[in-house]
Amino acid sequence: MPDGHPPTIDLWLAEVRLLFVDVAPALLSLFDSYAAEAAFGRRYIAADLERLVPGARILEVGAGSLLLSCQLMREGFAVTALEPVSVGFSHFDEMRRLVLEKARALACCPEIIDQAAEVLAVDQRFDYAFSVNVMEHVDDVALVLKNVGRSMRVGASYRFTCPNYLFPYEPHFDIPTLFSKRLTERLLGEKIFASSRMGDPAGTWQSLNWITVPQLKRYVRRLTGLRLTFNRSMLVSTLARVASDPDFAGRRSPALRRLLMMMVRWRMHHLFGGIPAALQPIMDCRLEKIGECQEI
Repeated sequence: MPDGHPPTIDLWLAEVRLLFVDVAPALLSLFDSYAAEAAFGRRYIAADLERLVPGARILEVGAGSLLLSCQLMREGFAVTALEPVSVGFSHFDEMRRLVLEKARALACCPEIIDQAAEVLAVDQRFDYAFSVNVMEHVDDVALVLKNVGRSMRVGASYRFTCPNYLFPYEPHFDIPTLFSKRLTERLLGEKIFASSRMGDPAGTWQSLNWITVPQLKRYVRRLTGLRLTFNRSMLVSTLARVASDPDFAGRRSPALRRLLMMMVRWRMHHLFGGIPAALQPIMDCRLEKIGECQEI
């Protein structure tokens, strides 16, 4: 991480929030949700950032609101945000426009690659890549792994977290899953498409690719020069987040929320760190580049 004391993400988010208070108060709730995700993302990659040199090149895969990419620019990193940002008319597009407006005023805009990860065509550029809750939405997981792997320098890594659909739970809709996406939709479709947890439940459901740990392992075996590892403590930290992030906790059902809060209070959530990665509901993956990335 660069020397000195770079501005914290809390300061950045507070500055952006003032803009929303002033010009778009109707979007405050949406902004607060994405601000909480950005703060979580910064904590998620904190240890990795400490190992990077000043000015290191970072790729955020699926940068979404761009809040975290802008913060990393403020910290002195050279950030590329991979995200389709074509202007539309949704509340999300308007929120992102305001984030970029503030970032331009503060000279912390990242380079933006306005395309999906499946068409990324960059070789040996980045020292580090990451994404937070993105990989479950991509159209072609294997192709994204290949493209991101190719974009990194040897010695770099791609760190990402996402649900593991081998575990029978869907976190976006807070529902159990029933063996497959098709069967789950058939039996719980009414609840899914009537969900008030997001602005576009049908679109969100359609985007989910049902990614799993065994699937990732299989894809990476087809690529040379990449090594995949899983951190099993991610579930522990996610459960602890229920106690510290009201917005995150509010996305769970009241019964589940009470159960998780009780487990955290009694520190029982630490027991989940011993569960094999393939059986955990959340993946924390690291894809390290150890040589030339090619498909076998």
